[in-house]
Order: sequence, then C-alpha cells, then structure tokens
Amino acid sequence: MNRQKILDRLKDSGIIAVIRLDGVENLDKIIDALAKGGVRALEVTMTTPNAVAIIRDISFSLSEDFLIGAGTVLDTDTAKEVIEAGAQFVVSPVFKPSIIEVVHQYDKVAISGAFSPTEILSAWETGADIVKIFPATVLGPVYFKDIHGPLPQIKLTPTGGVNLNNAEEFIRCGAVCLGVGTALLDKKLIKNQDWSALEEKARQFKAAVERGRKG
Repeated sequence: MNRQKILDRLKDSGIIAVIRLDGVENLDKIIDALAKGGVRALEVTMTTPNAVAIIRDISFSLSEDFLIGAGTVLDTDTAKEVIEAGAQFVVSPVFKPSIIEVVHQYDKVAISGAFSPTEILSAWETGADIVKIFPATVLGPVYFKDIHGPLPQIKLTPTGGVNLNNAEEFIRCGAVCLGVGTALLDKKLIKNQDWSALEEKARQFKAAVERGRKG
C-alpha cells in the first residue's frame, strides 16, 4: 500500500488505537475486540517491550483492512527498522525532518509531533502527512479550531488526553483522526479480559468520530 492510500485509510478510520502494553499477552484478543468495534488502525509504541517484533508479527498475521503503525519513534534508524518490520505509518512525538525524509523514502506516512504554531507549520512544510499535536491534553479541541483559522490546509491529529468526552469535539474542531491510548485500551478491561466491553468502547469512539464529522 502506498503513502496516499495509507493516508486515505487513516483519515477514513478516524481512530488510531495507541498500544502501550507491558507485554503481548492477549494481544490477539485485544486486536479482535477493537476490530469488531470498528477500529482497524493500530499504533505500537516503541516503549512497548519487543515493539519491533510485535509489529513484524501482527503485520503478517492481520488482514489487509488493518493499518499497522509505530509510535514514539525518535530517530531514523528506528524509523527504518519499524518500516522494514511492516509499519505503514510512523509517528513521532517531536518534529525531526530526518524522520519525515526517511519515512517518505519508503513511501509510507509520516506523522510528526508539534506543539506551537511555528512547529506545526514547519512540520507541515517539511512534508509531514499529518501533524500530531502533543500533548493535546494541555491545549484541548479549541486549539485545533484556532490553528485552522490561519492554517486550514494542515491535517492535524491529537494524542494525549483524548477520551469519549472530547473525541467528538476534537473532530468537529478539525482533527482528521484521533490517537487514543488508555481511554480506549482500558487497562482494567484488559486485565479482566472483558473483550465485549472493549469492543463496545471501540464502537463508542467510532460513533463519536461520525458525530463530529456530521458537525
């Protein structure tokens, strides 16, 4: 899948499940519950033990309607490693032009972190396919609307602090998709192996995206 198709699929998906786990136990059941709830874009962070191996394993085992990405990528060597393992999009919490360049060499999607208007514009002009506002917890949905006033062309996504109370508003204020961590991958539900509740939570996030897009 080339870069443009991946980008289109990410925008269509609306939700990227950000996986930060201590281990891979029940990962297949977690992914199955997310898929049943309509979430089929997964971001495995480099803070997860054996993250590259996990990306390699799931990229071969999942169907083509899934998107697999790598998060918390801080350097070009890691970007190359995760793409060669099967990552279709690479997410960094910071803006580093070299990472964007490497990801595009592989024809994959680069999601670059930024915070201030200057960083956001710099990341976009350097070629970031989507600019990740991080941490979004501090700024909230209205910041997206404010940024899009003078910079309507920039595709934005929030990570950090996205939950069911604000997901709809983030979309309504201009986010193209949402990176959601523990608010979706509820540690209590996973510990209790309550897969039906996890599926329902995924479904609720998808519904919030749809409501936000209807405006």
